[in-house]
Order: sequence, then C-alpha cells, then structure tokens
Amino acid sequence: MNAVFFDMDGTLIDSRADLTATVNHTRRDLGLAEKPMEEVLRHVGCGAKHLLAHAIPERADDVEKLWEIFRSHYMEHALETVTLYPTVRKTLDELRDRGWKMGVNTSKPNFATRAIIEHFGLGRYFGNAVVAGGDCDAKKPDPKPLRECAARMGGHRLSSGDWMVGDSWTDMRCADNAGIKGAFCTFGFGTLGDSRYTVKISRMEELLRYLRAEE
Repeated sequence: MNAVFFDMDGTLIDSRADLTATVNHTRRDLGLAEKPMEEVLRHVGCGAKHLLAHAIPERADDVEKLWEIFRSHYMEHALETVTLYPTVRKTLDELRDRGWKMGVNTSKPNFATRAIIEHFGLGRYFGNAVVAGGDCDAKKPDPKPLRECAARMGGHRLSSGDWMVGDSWTDMRCADNAGIKGAFCTFGFGTLGDSRYTVKISRMEELLRYLRAEE
C-alpha cells in the first residue's frame, strides 16, 4: 500500500493565532512592538528559527536567544487556540480504514508537534512515522526528512504513488524532490510560489477521491 505524508501548520491544524501570539510574546520580551498576524505567518514553513529571524529581524543576529525565548512561550501556549481543520479527522479515519500508511513531515518544533498530536489523539493514525523540526539534520524542501518518515513506517520505500500534503511551497518542492505527488492545501496560510503540484484541495476530504486512484 502507498503512503501519504502530512504537514502540520496550515494543513492538519490551524495554528495561526498561537504562532502569532508566541512570536509577539517574544517581541514584547525584547521591548519590540507586536506584528500583525499576516506579517508573522508569511514566514512559517521553514522551521522556527527561520520564522524568528524573519519575524524579529531586529534581533536576527542572535537567533539562538530568540529560540530560547520563543520555545519557553510556545511550550506554554501551543495548545491554547489550535484546532484541527474541518474534515481532517474524517479524512484520516477513512484513509486508515482503507489501509493507507500515514505520516507527518513537518518543520514545526518536535516538542510542539508531539504535544499537538497527543492533544488531538492523532497518534493512532501516524504511530512512529512523525518527523518534526529537530528530528532530522535537514528540513523541507530537502527530501531527507520525508525519506526518514517513510523509514519509520517500517521501512516503506517512497514511490510515485505516494503523496505529500501541505500548504507551502516547501511541501510541494519536497514532494517533487522525492519523486512523489503533491496535494496543495489552499485552505492553509502558506504560499505556493512557483512550486509544482499534482492537485489543489480546498478541504481536506477532497484528498480522498484523488487517493482512490492509487488504490
């Protein structure tokens, strides 16, 4: 059976408010003015340190300090307003029932990824097949974390029948670099840029009809 890999922010979960609040907590700690949500979110998708360097450019020369402040706040606030996007659980249930292997490939910090997976009871779908920021020495669009996630499925080998689902150019380019299909989520808050994709979906459940063709 083929496999489908999911991004987290902007794909499985709507974390816009928590991410923005945590960045602004960090900015306030540094005596800086808050930034509007849209300005913060445009930098999501390449990992927390990339987000911090671009959302707090005034202190970009000390990203490690920014990371420590951000991490402390995010550990406290990561679950405050985060929600699953509509039809996510329905889609995961059906894919599991149909025998699809499923995993998570995200640049989101591993401590937050695992807390959110536990909070929503998503471990039943993904098991050990979760690769987050800090779990691999590369990040999307490099295909290495995708291959690591596949390996955690019990040695799954990526093939052209597999899918990467995400809302960012990093997800689609990661899929392209790994030789698998890409489903771009238009309901998320990432940007596609000039990255190639296989299909676009406006609700998660739309993925089901495309994956039926691979069964």
